[in-house]
Amino acid sequence: MPLILLVLNRISQSAQAYALWHAIALLRLIGPTYASNMGGFLARTIGMKLSASRVADRNLRDIMPELGASQRKNIIADVWDNLGRNVAELPHLHAFMRTTAGPGWEIEGEEHLEALRKNYSQALFFSGHFGNWEMILPIAGSLGVIVSGFYRASSNPVINKTIQALRQRALSEESIMFAKGSRGARQAVMHLQQGGSLGLLVDQKMNDGLSIPFLGRDAMTAPAIAQMALRFNLPVMPVYVIRLGPGRFRLVCEPPLQVCSTGRHHTDVEAICVAMNNTLARWVRERPNSWLWLHRRWPKTKAALHATG
Repeated sequence: MPLILLVLNRISQSAQAYALWHAIALLRLIGPTYASNMGGFLARTIGMKLSASRVADRNLRDIMPELGASQRKNIIADVWDNLGRNVAELPHLHAFMRTTAGPGWEIEGEEHLEALRKNYSQALFFSGHFGNWEMILPIAGSLGVIVSGFYRASSNPVINKTIQALRQRALSEESIMFAKGSRGARQAVMHLQQGGSLGLLVDQKMNDGLSIPFLGRDAMTAPAIAQMALRFNLPVMPVYVIRLGPGRFRLVCEPPLQVCSTGRHHTDVEAICVAMNNTLARWVRERPNSWLWLHRRWPKTKAALHATG
């Protein structure tokens, strides 16, 4: 890279980091409720004008054709609102505790986590971009179930370090965040070999993987959880977060997936992936305004519709 471009890039990164530090300071100062409300308002106001909203509208038209234009618009506004709240709540992640009302969290299906904790058992957890998904690992850790996960690194190293520090502050010391990529994948496998548990968000667009039905259309799906579940003989646990209000969440933990084993590796991997996508699809249809419709989850060319998912 030419020197002038390198200097400009450094200046840009420094300016971004400076703005982020001041935003974090402001969000901390006004508290979780006002921070959440402000983040939701800004994201909803700005986001509805961005091209990602057109992507979301096209997704909704394809997947839920029964919805009218105003219904789709309301869902997309709710999606932006939730995303903005998630960002604004990040500086407060460490402060959210189990409470009966107000900022904090509650849980449904705690018995499934308690069974793991009592037996010192490992598990693989999967979820999607529902509610404030950043709360999954902190809540599990608060209940004595230590789960590690993955993150997508920012291109700005200072911003990346800052955001990771906010996340790590909300986690137990034993929880590890692996960077997405081949190195992080190898570290995650070693973590499982050493008895750790792992959580992944499995609803993002992929360019490779297995073509598995999701909400009626084939979508490239990561087989990693299925492969690790078979390799280490681990249960696959569905979990997701419901937003109840500003800084208020409910973690829903469902029983482990029940998938019949055939002993044929590829067939069993595909069966687990189908079960995961069917679970995600159920959550989306139950609460369409809680899922992140803004990304290109499906290929532009429609595949044949399937009965599952």
